[in-house]
Amino acid sequence: MNESKKMDRRKFIGNSSKIIAASTILPLGFSFPKSKLFGVDKMKVALVGTGGRGSSTWGKDLVENYSEYIEMVGLCDINYKRLAFAKKKIGTSAKTYEAKDFDLMIKETKPDAVIVTTVDSKHEQYIVRAMELGCDVISEKPVATEADQCQRIIDAEARTGKKVNVTFNVRYMMESDAIKEIILSGELGKIISIDFQEYLDISHGASYYRRWHGKIKNSGSLLVHKASHHFDMINWLIDAEPLEVKATGRLAYYGKNNSFRSRNCRTCNHKDDCKFYWDITTSKSSMEMYVNCEDVDGYLRDGCVWDNEIDSYDTSAVEVLYDNGTILNYSMNAFMPYEGQRISLTGEKGRLDVRIYARQPWDTDYKIELRLSENFGESKTWGLNPPKGGHGGADSKLKNMILKPNQQDPYKKRAGSRAGILSSLIGIAARHSIESGKKIKISNLIKFPNKN
Repeated sequence: MNESKKMDRRKFIGNSSKIIAASTILPLGFSFPKSKLFGVDKMKVALVGTGGRGSSTWGKDLVENYSEYIEMVGLCDINYKRLAFAKKKIGTSAKTYEAKDFDLMIKETKPDAVIVTTVDSKHEQYIVRAMELGCDVISEKPVATEADQCQRIIDAEARTGKKVNVTFNVRYMMESDAIKEIILSGELGKIISIDFQEYLDISHGASYYRRWHGKIKNSGSLLVHKASHHFDMINWLIDAEPLEVKATGRLAYYGKNNSFRSRNCRTCNHKDDCKFYWDITTSKSSMEMYVNCEDVDGYLRDGCVWDNEIDSYDTSAVEVLYDNGTILNYSMNAFMPYEGQRISLTGEKGRLDVRIYARQPWDTDYKIELRLSENFGESKTWGLNPPKGGHGGADSKLKNMILKPNQQDPYKKRAGSRAGILSSLIGIAARHSIESGKKIKISNLIKFPNKN
C-alpha cells in the first residue's frame, strides 16, 4: 500500500489521548467476592439456557478458560435431557435444575451472577427474577422483545440495586474499534447521517428460519434479535440515544412464500426439490443437543424454512432519528447470495465507508475494507485483518471485560441495561411501525430514567 494512502493516526492520537489516559473502571458491573476455593477471588455464576450459545460460549469456554475468575455452580433449562448433555459438554460438576426450579437453583447454589441465554422472549423473565433474588445478570442480547419487558427490567434494577451486563460482542470487533477511533479523531466532524446495510446469506439467514428465531413470539423478529447488535453499535459509536423510529418490512421470501412445506427436514417429502434441505443427522452435536432431546419439549432444530407460522420479516428498512440530530438508515435482507455489511458515516468534514465481506459472521478469514474521504480533499483506503477467534476475537475480548476484574474501558464498551434496552427498543419500535404504518416515539414506549 502506498504510504501516502495509509491513514494518518496522528490526529486520532492527539484528540483521544486524554480519553485513554483518563480511562477508568466503570461503576457498571460486578464486584468479585472472596471465595475460599483455591484461595483466589472468584465469581459464582449460574447459567440459564443451555442451547448452543449457552453451553459453548458461556459454558464450556468459561469453565476451560476463566476458571481463575469464575466458578460455575448451576445449570438451568426447560429440557432435562439437554441439561444432562450440556453438563457433560461444558465439563462441570455444577448442579442442574429444570426451569421450574430456577428459584431453587438460586437458593441452593447462591450465585453472584446469572448468565441468561434462553429464547429471547424469556430473557426478561430471568433477568428480573435473578435481580429480585439478589444476583447480578449477564444477558445475551436482546434483553427484551417487548416494551413492557424493558420497563420491568428498568424497575427491577432500580428496586433491587443489582446490575445487568449485556453481551454486545460487536462493540469489540476490530471494525468497531476502527470506526470509533476515526469518529473520536474528529476527521469526520459531527456525524450527520449513517447508512447501514446488513446482508445475511442463504446459509446464515435461513438458519434463523429453521429455528425459533423465525417466529416473532420467540425473537421479537430479526429486527430485535439480530439487528439489536447493529442498533447498539450505532448508539455506542455516536454516543447518542434514539428518539423516533419509522420502518417498513415484510416476510418476502421464507415462510408462506413457497408452494410446498413440511414439519421439518427429516420428515420432508421434498428433500430432492428443496435447496434449503439440511440433514441434521450429519451433525453429531446437533443430534445430541437437539434431536435426542426433542421429545421433552417438541423443539425441532431442523424446522422447515417454509413453515406457515414463520412471521419474522426477512426484508426490512428502518429510519432512526437520534437526540444529537444524526439519522440512521438501516436495512436487512436475510436471503442474500453473500454475507456482509456496508456501513457509511457522513459527517460535516467527510465520509467513512466500511465494507465487510464474510460468509458467516463467525468466520476468521473475513475481509474488512475502509475508505475515508475528506470534503475538498483526498480519499484514503486501507484494509483490516481481524484476529482469529469467535467473531474475529470479539467474544474473548467481551468475556475478558465482563469476567476479569480491573479491566480498563476507555471506549466504554461495557454495556449495561440502558444500552441493552435502547437497542431492543429500536427493533421493537420498528416492528410497531411496520404493523401500524406510523412513526414511533421511543418515549411513548416506556418511562425511561434520565441519562446519567
